[in-house]
Amino acid sequence: MTSILSAFQFLTILPFKVKRLTDGALAWAVVFFPIVGLVLGSILAGANYFLASYGFNEIASNIILVILLVILTGGLHLDGLSDTFDALFSGKSKEEMLAIMHDSHVGVMGVLAIISALLLKIALLSVIGPELKVKALILMCVLSRWSMPLSIYSFPYARQNGKAKTFIDGMNIRIFLIATLIALVITYFLGGLIGISILGVTAACAYLTGIYIKSKIGGITGDTIGAVSELSEVIILVSFIIVERIVI
Repeated sequence: MTSILSAFQFLTILPFKVKRLTDGALAWAVVFFPIVGLVLGSILAGANYFLASYGFNEIASNIILVILLVILTGGLHLDGLSDTFDALFSGKSKEEMLAIMHDSHVGVMGVLAIISALLLKIALLSVIGPELKVKALILMCVLSRWSMPLSIYSFPYARQNGKAKTFIDGMNIRIFLIATLIALVITYFLGGLIGISILGVTAACAYLTGIYIKSKIGGITGDTIGAVSELSEVIILVSFIIVERIVI
């Protein structure tokens, strides 16, 4: 119970609080990241139904949904996306890139990354048909949160110390496989084989992004894990659009 509450406490602003966080509970919290995504996606799906019932048009609804997700997550992953882009596109050395990620100031590339991610999600949601939108909202949250344990398991930590070090030090094959099994079950239940194929696309893109990041800074950080989650959300929505055009 402590681990799942820790997952919600770490990834959302929802009122799940753990008084005493242990390294073991934090390490096992990674298992429940897809569950956190399921809850977030379900909240978005409910909000989408509410907005449609009250006559909000598509663009207004999608803007509200994207903003709602940012609020629910406290902007955590967008902050990671911003810091990652500022660092990777700085043209600096590995050490300087890590220092840029640690800096609280936001640069031009970071601002552009945030704006681009938000606009892309709003635009892509507007293209997805209503028959797939609920599934897309939920799986966007589930699979993007699953991309985080994938990154943690696949790549070393680039720093000596940091907030994400406990997750990475505690990661093992058992934690990763359980997290993956949870993601697979949710994805198959909601999307069948099509959902599983989107999971595969998400995994490939997250892994390739991790390889690129590792080539730049020697591994991953908490910021890059958040960036992978944000980028995965965009990839998942693109995948739904492609599936809708090909299959439906």
